[in-house]
Amino acid sequence: MAVSAAAAPAAEPLPRSIFKKFLVMLCSLLMSLYVFYCLADRCQTLPGPIIAAGAASEEEEGGGGGYLGGSAELPPWQAAAARRKRLLQRLKQRRRRQEAAPGEEVPAGGGGSRAGGSGGGGGSAVGTAGSLTLLLGEGSKRLPQAIIIGVKKGGTRALLEFLRVHPDVRAVGAEPHFFDRNYERGLAWYRDLMPRTLEGQITMEKTPSYFVTKEAPARISSMSKGTKLIVVVRDPVTRAISDYTQTLSKKPDIPTFESLTFKNRTTGLIDTSWSAIQIGIYAKHLENWLLYFPIGQILFVSGERLISDPAGELGRVQDFLGLKRIITDKHFYFNKTKGFPCLKKAEGSSKPHCLGKTKGRTHPDIDQEVVQRLRDFYRPFNMKFYQMTGQDFGWD
Repeated sequence: MAVSAAAAPAAEPLPRSIFKKFLVMLCSLLMSLYVFYCLADRCQTLPGPIIAAGAASEEEEGGGGGYLGGSAELPPWQAAAARRKRLLQRLKQRRRRQEAAPGEEVPAGGGGSRAGGSGGGGGSAVGTAGSLTLLLGEGSKRLPQAIIIGVKKGGTRALLEFLRVHPDVRAVGAEPHFFDRNYERGLAWYRDLMPRTLEGQITMEKTPSYFVTKEAPARISSMSKGTKLIVVVRDPVTRAISDYTQTLSKKPDIPTFESLTFKNRTTGLIDTSWSAIQIGIYAKHLENWLLYFPIGQILFVSGERLISDPAGELGRVQDFLGLKRIITDKHFYFNKTKGFPCLKKAEGSSKPHCLGKTKGRTHPDIDQEVVQRLRDFYRPFNMKFYQMTGQDFGWD
């Protein structure tokens, strides 16, 4: 009996030990719950579209692991950071591919994209964020509200590159050639070529051959009678020589400019069937467009002033498109080597941006007698064009 009585007090510490273990487990559980809560709260503060973009982006690129592969196995906050990094890399790759589209000359220095962007000052951050947002699947593809319809060798590429500095302009990089070569593919095909845009942004494209395509005005009007049209025009004689220079760079064995200009040089009869000459008869082509669009819906940009005063011409274009005047003198500098203005900061880049080597080619020496005959030929057409547009471009 004495032994059992002495044993009773020895069993007393057991409940205390269990109680301590219980407290430790409870504290551990509470700590775990707290950490989980903090992590969950952190994930909610991350940008939702970035976290959810993986599946959509992978589907866009053809499924499989995609360029976000493996991020699903990471903790949520690390996965989001990895996605963000890869999406930015993907955006740069898409810009490069778009600028290298078949049939389109690639501007030097990169920086182009389907979706355009913004330039100097605070606009650059807005443009980059907007491009990332659009890449993540936000916004929608719309038919263009404005089209640069011409003219070839007038300065259309420069105008488009300058406009893409504006954060509210989204433009296709390559020329779609829908209304002249691919019309049978349908509007759904055409719309799919367009970049995604957000509310308040303008979708644009440029195809200079539209201006001289007989069917283009009716086709564009059928798409939307409210489409705003931009025509970049240039001294038709200089434009013809530039056109010939481009062809000569691709086909060095073509006949001389002088021999192509005349049907018969002895009589001085100009060969208007040659496209380099025919494009410059602006009044004739404009008559076709005025059958479907009022003159106030077409903006005529001077190719010469686009070189001498790019900010001034861009101001007119921004007003015409109903945009805030964001592109100003601070965005340009004059490149003496090339002989035309360049952007101080390209869209999506902190480096200066000039058009590629194919722009600003040195023109061959042309017989001045031929040049004068061309000026005499174009003069009445130029005068009529001045009257139709209400602008004197000073070519005479």
